[in-house]
Amino acid sequence: MAFTLTDIDRPTPADRRTRQRPSKTGKMALGPLPELVGYNLRKAQVAVFQSFQNAVAPHDMTPGQFGVLIMIKENEGLSQSDLGSAVGIDRSTMVAVIDRLESRGLVIRAPSPNDRRSYALRLSPEGEKLLDELIPRIQAHDKAMVKDLSAEEQAQLIDFLRRISRAG
Repeated sequence: MAFTLTDIDRPTPADRRTRQRPSKTGKMALGPLPELVGYNLRKAQVAVFQSFQNAVAPHDMTPGQFGVLIMIKENEGLSQSDLGSAVGIDRSTMVAVIDRLESRGLVIRAPSPNDRRSYALRLSPEGEKLLDELIPRIQAHDKAMVKDLSAEEQAQLIDFLRRISRAG
């Protein structure tokens, strides 16, 4: 048997205005969310991202861009497609990321000596200088994020996260 709302059952605008909403200080019911890995990973990721943003302010840098700069620094001459594969970014997104970093003067695209169809990436002097400034800040941010965990727990957390990422 199908049930439908009749006009009598439908909430009126007045009903909607007076309906109780959770207060900003009141606790909301979360159901099974607190027990889900994904929910807790997402909450942790949001906290890490916000802390990262504070650590790198005012440099307009995302964690993804930072990771790309590190990969280029550590693998000078890397092609955009190899970089995209390494960091899990599709080709068109990788082109946009490199375009942005290049327009900021942080990355240099040079013709690849091995493949005329691709570019070899390297950091510009400005990119090197920025990373030299950001790396200690980001290391301090990372350390602050796990300050309540022992060294063993930190190693376990990284191991657990790696195992979860391989399962996906």
